[in-house]
Amino acid sequence: MLGILMFNLLMMVFVGSWAVVQTSLLVMCFFFLLSLNHDFYFFFSGHSLGVDHLSLILMCLSVWIMMLMIFASSAVKKFNNHPSMFLIVNLILLFVLVLTFCSTDYLLFYVSFESSLVPMFILILGWGYQPERVQAGVYMLFYTLFASLPLLVSLLSLYTASGTLSMGLAQSAATMDPIWYFCTVFAFMVKLPLFAFHLWLPKAHVEAPVAGSMVLAGILLKLGGYGLIRVLVLFSGVNKAFIWLWLSMGVLGGTVVSLMCLRQVDVKSLIAYSSVAHMGMVLGGLVLMSNWGLNGALVVMVGHGLCSSGLFCLANIVYERVGSRSLMVGKGLLNFMPNLGLMWFLLCVGNMAAPPTLNLLGEISLIVSIVSWSKAGMLGIAVLSFFSAAYTLYMYSLSQHGLFVNSMYSCCSGKLGEYFVLSMHIIPLNLVIIKGAVVMF
Repeated sequence: MLGILMFNLLMMVFVGSWAVVQTSLLVMCFFFLLSLNHDFYFFFSGHSLGVDHLSLILMCLSVWIMMLMIFASSAVKKFNNHPSMFLIVNLILLFVLVLTFCSTDYLLFYVSFESSLVPMFILILGWGYQPERVQAGVYMLFYTLFASLPLLVSLLSLYTASGTLSMGLAQSAATMDPIWYFCTVFAFMVKLPLFAFHLWLPKAHVEAPVAGSMVLAGILLKLGGYGLIRVLVLFSGVNKAFIWLWLSMGVLGGTVVSLMCLRQVDVKSLIAYSSVAHMGMVLGGLVLMSNWGLNGALVVMVGHGLCSSGLFCLANIVYERVGSRSLMVGKGLLNFMPNLGLMWFLLCVGNMAAPPTLNLLGEISLIVSIVSWSKAGMLGIAVLSFFSAAYTLYMYSLSQHGLFVNSMYSCCSGKLGEYFVLSMHIIPLNLVIIKGAVVMF
């Protein structure tokens, strides 16, 4: 594992050359995918680091999205907007994310989990679009810091109680009081984000550059789900008493957010709110801690990471051409960019969990797990699924069809690099379902 981390650090020496960093990230992706070729439960262990199947899948996703993110941010290099600094910030972020997913010690996990905030904050402030980016960055910083300080206190209490913070050795805190449980879980709920703690997310997405939006939707939201899988094991007893709370907040909150999506006119804002709706169901599967629930949550996290990241990339391509993110200005795009219409369609299909995408496999597992816990969940899931399809079709039809604004002139329908980035989102999203066992534990 140290070899891969060192390879990441070595890339920072070559930030003067954009092409070298892009190629190195492709090589890194290849190494990660190569290490999937066995069925060991735990490997690459040593120095409080180690990888199991869950970590490896999320690390593959991190490197993949980071590689595509650099390809999608070619405007930074084109306009010479401090490209070397941009690459350094992204490589530091990747280093911290890989460290988070492969740490086997709760304290190391906490430190690297929090460290991901700093590069993200720099990305939003340094390469964001509007002056409101300062407010968006501060929102994100304070929401996350406010929620994560109780987690640090909780981990120190766990160390006092069990004498170790090593995952697997730390004793179960099943008999502990609910306050300890809420202190631990709260940080991950904000990061996920759960409805009612999600206000920082649309702001951060709208103000972030395309790289920031892609990494935020593709990887950083998955840190919340990954953290929950790691800590809920310690609180299995207390967790059972509060499943009803998280499930109802996840499913009903997702329904409310879906309705909010239907009144958005900013395309990035709409995609950001749809992330909250998807993560509501993921939370339901995670707190149930059943086999179906955990598998479904992991698959939806991977599928959503690819799909949402691709949609943000598409939104940026349109923004670069049209100069506006409004669905009212950028409508009738099928007349201007007919080739990109297929890409819009395939990613929208993924967003509404239609076959043959990875999201469908995950949502079936999640629906089975939630309904097996409570039959009343059927109603909430039915409404959530319906509105999920409704806002996705609303986004697709409004952006692609209709009469285009007269002030617009014909523009480039897409460059080869943009098609490469979009294809690298769509192909895994639709093909991994053939080997569903790879992403199921």
